[in-house]
Amino acid sequence: MVSWLGYGNSATVSIVLDDEETRTKVPVLLEDDAKEYQHLFYDGDNVTGKVHIKLKQEGKRLEHQGVKIEFLGQIEIYYDRGNHYEFVKLDKDLARPGDLTESCSFPFEFLKVVKQYESYTGRNVRLRYFLRVTVSRRLVDIIHEKELMVHQLSSYPETNSSLKMEVGIEDCLHIEFEYNRSKYHLNDVIVGKIYFILVRIKIKHMELSIIKRETTGSGPNTYNENEQISRYEIMDGAPVRGESIPIRLFLSAYDLTPTMKDVNKKFSVRYYLNLVLVDEEDRRYFKQQEITLWRKSPSSLKPENRGVAALETMPKT
Repeated sequence: MVSWLGYGNSATVSIVLDDEETRTKVPVLLEDDAKEYQHLFYDGDNVTGKVHIKLKQEGKRLEHQGVKIEFLGQIEIYYDRGNHYEFVKLDKDLARPGDLTESCSFPFEFLKVVKQYESYTGRNVRLRYFLRVTVSRRLVDIIHEKELMVHQLSSYPETNSSLKMEVGIEDCLHIEFEYNRSKYHLNDVIVGKIYFILVRIKIKHMELSIIKRETTGSGPNTYNENEQISRYEIMDGAPVRGESIPIRLFLSAYDLTPTMKDVNKKFSVRYYLNLVLVDEEDRRYFKQQEITLWRKSPSSLKPENRGVAALETMPKT
């Protein structure tokens, strides 16, 4: 939450949501590793509440050129901090130019607000939703912002085929893996199996990891940032031909987001299963396969809202 006080610290501004006491809050990690809790919204939810302006000295005149509130959706690219890309901007005037001589409150409402993207904070980009109140003044405006969290829900994918991959070195190694699905919700379990068809090199270690790839920019200015989210040791020791190893990886244990593809033509977030084999000479063999992650509607969401919130389809492949 950010606020700037105008000249002379003449007043403070706060925003209180109508359902602040009952609306779900989610923890959000800030840039300085601090944590704050933000109120959770879904696509189509109303955003209503009151703006409170408290004068530091009651009876002392506060002259202003108008009071307004905005609902904003914004993308910030960290290496381009001078430019903020707004994809949603709604505003309402709360008061015409005049004087305030006592503390006051103004109700506001933004109804059935379209929130087409999920809130996201990554290594190089942030997508945020927030309310901003501006008390316009001749010298310095009084501005107050309140951050909101938005989750995008998806319905179950119509097609969700299994994943099959092979790792091979001619006449030395042939391994097949099979995962039960290619699309998983954020609390899902990845179930699979690894088959050793041919093993003529001495493998001493094998692990499976989830890699998040954040892509910003486009064309020659594209920048990829890879982050290892999880690391799961499959085996420690040499396998033999014909052996198979089961895999069960619980996604709920990790801090994941849905797959995001070409968000407002500014960034993408993709996830990959990365299999690593290490032989006794410390040579490493890799195989990577993209998976799609999606957010399932929580059971606590009211049925009448769940239908609206889940209108989003799966990310395009």
